[in-house]
Amino acid sequence: MAKLRVPSLQHLSRNWKNDSGVISRDLVRLVKNPPMFNYNSVYSAAFDLLHFKQPLEEVMEGIRRKEKRELVRKNFLEIVPLIHDHFQNVSPDFVNPVSSRMYSFGQDLSVPFTPPLIYGVGGRLHFPWFSFWRVNPLRDENLSLFTTLVHEVLEDDPDFDDIVFEILDFSANDSKSARTLDTLNAADVPRLSNSRKREMLETFVDGYNKAKAILEADPNIKPEKDTSDDDRYSDDAQPDLFG
Repeated sequence: MAKLRVPSLQHLSRNWKNDSGVISRDLVRLVKNPPMFNYNSVYSAAFDLLHFKQPLEEVMEGIRRKEKRELVRKNFLEIVPLIHDHFQNVSPDFVNPVSSRMYSFGQDLSVPFTPPLIYGVGGRLHFPWFSFWRVNPLRDENLSLFTTLVHEVLEDDPDFDDIVFEILDFSANDSKSARTLDTLNAADVPRLSNSRKREMLETFVDGYNKAKAILEADPNIKPEKDTSDDDRYSDDAQPDLFG
């Protein structure tokens, strides 16, 4: 059977629908059409810009040398200056990577939560979450689902007590417009009630199980191209679950 996976809480939340049949359709579609690249180079650039205060042009030149695919390279080079401007006046006491955690729900269904980094300023922890979708980023109840689930993960870890959780949204007004950076404090996003969160997750689990049954019934369904395992795939031209 082709591998069925949900790469992150952000992707789960963005692709949640009221109809579990639509969820299952999208899950099967992403198995057939997996993502073509990931944003690891951009996460590395963000770390270098924040931690080492590496000059922007050096970071940009590194991406130009490393990334040979023109459209991917252009995408990265549009995002990195926005990251540089955001962190330019931040003087962190430290910048650390964060180990992956799993958010478990349903029967044997766990979704990774892998923050790219955290940093401290004046005794306060900051957690930026990078959202690289050019169009249709998290909004409304989908955004509330994401921040509610992340808050639960953070509250379960005493190391993250009183952390500042921000969403860095690198979207554009439309597919032809330039990206901009919109910073949103997750504390300002309405949190879901426990009953509504449970209802939304049950709908997703139902869609997941339907997709799993479809894949089990048709062993000929398989990816059209090889990909590596990474829970932060994203590409504006690829299936919605990955951006």
